[in-house]
Amino acid sequence: MALLPIITAPDKRLEAISTPVDAVTDDVRRQLDDMLETMYAAPGIGLAAIQVGIAKRMLVIDIAREDEEKQPLFIINPEFTWISDDDKVYEEGCLSLPEQYAEVARPAEVRVSHLDYNGNRQELQADGLLAVCLQHEMDHLDGILFVDHISALKRNMILRKLLKQKRLAEAG
Repeated sequence: MALLPIITAPDKRLEAISTPVDAVTDDVRRQLDDMLETMYAAPGIGLAAIQVGIAKRMLVIDIAREDEEKQPLFIINPEFTWISDDDKVYEEGCLSLPEQYAEVARPAEVRVSHLDYNGNRQELQADGLLAVCLQHEMDHLDGILFVDHISALKRNMILRKLLKQKRLAEAG
């Protein structure tokens, strides 16, 4: 396994719409394993392939706390099959927007159909943090960041701050 560099905003690559995975091969599983290792090292609870420069519809999630046994989810070609009408607000952050957080309203529950690590069709019903994480990571697959769900003023403040940090890092 290998640690992959995480793309940080602002970066046009994060706006790309990811393409479906044609077949779950050993190469796809290796990419998923590398993504999981990268997510744990960051540390984070979710990572979409596009965040590490792979424009494929796959993501990894593990919402287990540090003191709990790891429960990684490997999700390939996810599609919503049901979305609740009720919304819930959570404070979200993102590995591609380091140290930036904002409250985002999303559907409280979702059901997602996807392929698992072995290419088997699965359906996952989620609420709470898992529902938020699924929606957040699936947004990445369509080139959407969590800041796209907040006011333009807050979004622009966050993106300007990240751009300034990038410029300082490149100059330093």
